[in-house]
Amino acid sequence: MSFSQKILKWYDQHKRELPWRATTDPYKIWLSEIMLQQTRVAQGTPYYHKFLEAFPTVFDLANAKEEKVLKLWQGLGYYSRARNLHATAKIVVEKYEGNFPRTYKELKGLKGVGDYTASAIASICFDLPEPAVDGNVYRVLSRYFGVDLPINSPKGIKYFKELARDVMNTENIRDYNQGIMEFGAIQCAPKKPYCLLCPLNDSCVALKENRIGSLPVKIKNVKVKNRYFNYLIVLDKDKNTLLEQRQGKGIWQNLYQFPLMESGKILELNELNEEMVKQPDLPSSKTITLHNEQPVVHKLSHQHLHTRFWILETKEILKDGISWEQIHTFPVPVLIADFIKTFKI
Repeated sequence: MSFSQKILKWYDQHKRELPWRATTDPYKIWLSEIMLQQTRVAQGTPYYHKFLEAFPTVFDLANAKEEKVLKLWQGLGYYSRARNLHATAKIVVEKYEGNFPRTYKELKGLKGVGDYTASAIASICFDLPEPAVDGNVYRVLSRYFGVDLPINSPKGIKYFKELARDVMNTENIRDYNQGIMEFGAIQCAPKKPYCLLCPLNDSCVALKENRIGSLPVKIKNVKVKNRYFNYLIVLDKDKNTLLEQRQGKGIWQNLYQFPLMESGKILELNELNEEMVKQPDLPSSKTITLHNEQPVVHKLSHQHLHTRFWILETKEILKDGISWEQIHTFPVPVLIADFIKTFKI
């Protein structure tokens, strides 16, 4: 029995019943693939259902307001995925009349759709013989064939793509691609893989050479940047507050937040007061209290945000104030959402 046949047999016996596996609708497959990038299945599944309920078709998503898309996405992180999702829906409607393109090349041309996602949609929806190579597939191929090329190097990416094409099952590419990804997620897991009961254990190079723990190889070149955030929660006597929308190309683009003062280090009250003089939109008369002495450290892929929340209470009525009861309707980063949940006025 060949490598691909063993994968297909294993998949037939062990596959999870997931909602997007009951369809070949490219809209639903695309939605699930974008959501599951950098997101676990258990976390992504409720979002998948929420999105389909709010936007049953690509037309509904294309016609939605960005704020609603971002609000429904809240908690999944990597918000550029949501913005790209929205942009691609518009492209599919305007350029393709609501029908997803049926070729790998055209699919890859869509915003936010890379090699893996284009291959997944092409194979699952249109039975095109394209190997879908995600982190799970890299792990299976690297261990089984004993390949120690870094999976995030140009040479490694090219090599594994060619290897995946060589061993794939073209007769049942839809199940094979889903099968090898499922195999990597469950059987050949990152830590504590089930090698004893693995159908590939008689010919797995990494198992034979005791290299399971060292494969796949990945170049670690991420330098973490520390940033210091001071959120100013302004409250007037009518329980109104202030929100601002993040602009630019940085993190959380177009999401809402409390007025932010970023500093080069953790600020104390006297230092905060000195900086607030430069903020003309804040009320002139206010009392300030620190909500959390210990900064909340919010970890992103390339940066750690050391965050303090400062409560600014004023007897003035805020000109552009938003009722505290309404702030839950705005799309905000999880860091802000967690504060809103726990803060009691």
